[in-house]
Amino acid sequence: MKSKLPVLVDFFAEWCGPCKMAAPIIDELAGEYKDKVVIGKVDVDQNQETAGKFGVMSIPTVIMFKNGKEVDRKTGFAGKAGYEEMLKKQL
Repeated sequence: MKSKLPVLVDFFAEWCGPCKMAAPIIDELAGEYKDKVVIGKVDVDQNQETAGKFGVMSIPTVIMFKNGKEVDRKTGFAGKAGYEEMLKKQL
């Protein structure tokens, strides 16, 4: 999570309905904020240790990091406005 830019990480699973709704929104935001924010995705089924390290108990969970530290978190589907609010607070 070491980046000069804020980092937004989407913790998801392929079988998760709300995650499937969030995915295209996260992808859209990645395009809109490409030079301002780094956006990553973590499949919790493939990366259980990473999900555990960040205390991800349910999905989707989106965590915002700034200077390597967690600064915001949303659990459950938050819609474009919810995720965009996370981004804007860190810019």
